[in-house]
Amino acid sequence: MAYETIEISKENDTITVSLNRPDVHNAMNELLMKELTQCFKDLSKDEDVRCIVLTGNGKSFCAGADLNWMKSMINYTKEENIKDSRLLLDLYETIYSCPKPVIGKINGHAFGGGIGLIAVCDTTVTIPGRKFAFSEANLGIIPSVISTYVSPRMKKADMRRFFITAERFDSETAHNIGLIDYVVSSEEFDEKISECIKLVRSSGPVAVGEVKNLIDNLSKMDVKSYKEFTVRKISELRISKEGQEGIDAFLEKRKPSWREE
Repeated sequence: MAYETIEISKENDTITVSLNRPDVHNAMNELLMKELTQCFKDLSKDEDVRCIVLTGNGKSFCAGADLNWMKSMINYTKEENIKDSRLLLDLYETIYSCPKPVIGKINGHAFGGGIGLIAVCDTTVTIPGRKFAFSEANLGIIPSVISTYVSPRMKKADMRRFFITAERFDSETAHNIGLIDYVVSSEEFDEKISECIKLVRSSGPVAVGEVKNLIDNLSKMDVKSYKEFTVRKISELRISKEGQEGIDAFLEKRKPSWREE
């Protein structure tokens, strides 16, 4: 499928999805959100894909909402704003619930909704000198939709501070508050991404999707239901094709089939 606002490249079983509006710092408009959502929905179903890297072309990762798109929303009714916000929610939820591991290669600055794209990744890597901000309060609005996905990564105290002040913070601070998992030098950037890809590919592809589903259900189910869910799930996976292969490989002291190059 041809896209206007994103770029797709493939190396073996790893797909790199790049936001491709560098002239506007990869700011999000309606088309980008729709294309990125559809892209991840398609990749979620592709059995040949083992890992997805999300990054941006140019100097920025994602500057948040596109200014021209924001201008078009000035006179939106409440109902139109709800529809628009659901589009953003669908984007984040699609990436967050993707059964493939998603690695965020945060190449540049990220503001507002761009931080939401960081928060929905499973692993995030950046380099020193990048700038971040929950900039919404400066506009008289709030980081509402992204809060669902930011909250598992950040403490409430940090969310209060940075949501309220809308202040800019650097890569190290983003790491300290949990948004970024690794901060490496620009020379080590690609190498670290390759290391992350190698690590997630060592796990069974079905198991990876089930891990993400397991963690997601932890916040959706009551304790009793979740405990029963875990009993049923591990029982299913032990007798699954992948589970049997993984256990046999361990006992036979060999690599499981998904780790063979």
